[in-house]
Amino acid sequence: MREKTYWPQLCLVQLADQEEAKAVDVLADGIDLTPMLELMADTNVLKVFHAARQDLEIFYRMMNKLPEPIFDTQVAAMVCGFGDSAGYETLVRKLTNETVDKSSRFTDWGQRPLSDRQISYALSDVTHLRDVYESLNEMLSNNGRHAWLEEEIATLTDAGKYTTHPEDAWQRVKSRAPKPRFLAILKEIAAWRETEAQSKDIPRNRILRDEALVEIAHHAPSTVEQLARTRGMGQRMAEGPAGQKLLKAISAGQAIPDKELPRPLRHKPLPKGIGPVTDLLRVLLKMKSEQHDVAQRLIATSDDLEKISAYGEKAEVHALQGWRREVFGNDALSLRAGNLALVVHDQSVEVVEFVED
Repeated sequence: MREKTYWPQLCLVQLADQEEAKAVDVLADGIDLTPMLELMADTNVLKVFHAARQDLEIFYRMMNKLPEPIFDTQVAAMVCGFGDSAGYETLVRKLTNETVDKSSRFTDWGQRPLSDRQISYALSDVTHLRDVYESLNEMLSNNGRHAWLEEEIATLTDAGKYTTHPEDAWQRVKSRAPKPRFLAILKEIAAWRETEAQSKDIPRNRILRDEALVEIAHHAPSTVEQLARTRGMGQRMAEGPAGQKLLKAISAGQAIPDKELPRPLRHKPLPKGIGPVTDLLRVLLKMKSEQHDVAQRLIATSDDLEKISAYGEKAEVHALQGWRREVFGNDALSLRAGNLALVVHDQSVEVVEFVED
């Protein structure tokens, strides 16, 4: 759970192997989680998750490293053609013919004691997960796509995804027509907010909302009185320790030399007229997705399609790398270059290659 905290709060862990399933109450007084963390770090034991990203974030914070090796059934399902972001309940139904009771999905896992129904619901996640894993693993062996999954797992287990740096927090704050000095102040005050949120373990917007940060960065108040006029601040906050730290951060942003100021991230505008080309690539993507039985979103994003339309081979996108290039990228480039055509035959789309005489 993380509705009221900055860091995700671990409340319960479900573990299962081929023989049994257990729920671990990590909030129990005096519980020693060392054996569980040692298991997560044991490279001789495969850990199976479904939609692992949030779980991995929690374990990374607890262990200062990621569990390994892992298998994510949601990612594997996308590789095996179960569509974009396949849900656990759907996979259980399709692969095991079982049903999952989702009535406790939005329960408060932080309250104690947990009811028998909550524990039963929690255990069903890992009980069926074993069977889902075995089915997907067999499918991957049959279709020769283990390497595809390994490539996605490598991205998922990049530790950089789970590390938060306060100095980078300003890049998440949206603003219009930012100027370098504005960005310098925004960078300092956003870093202050991130540090405060982390140290107090409360959501960053509970410290100060994005709109207030943007207003402060625009007006650069230098006194408590000026700061107190900021919407969302108030006199009490401005006069307190938070106000003093904010004024110090604003001053630091003002003091950055011109040559060291951060610059706005300018996205190169896409050429006009690429819309129809992008639409053709989207049709090709859907066709390739169905042909190879793999989720569209796993092959290419809308941003990928636009960049391929605009820049061709020079587009720096995942769709032109590795297995994605074999499945889609090469034909996408040929279609863009006019060497391929899409035609409708017997109510289905087919690719026709032009051959020079």
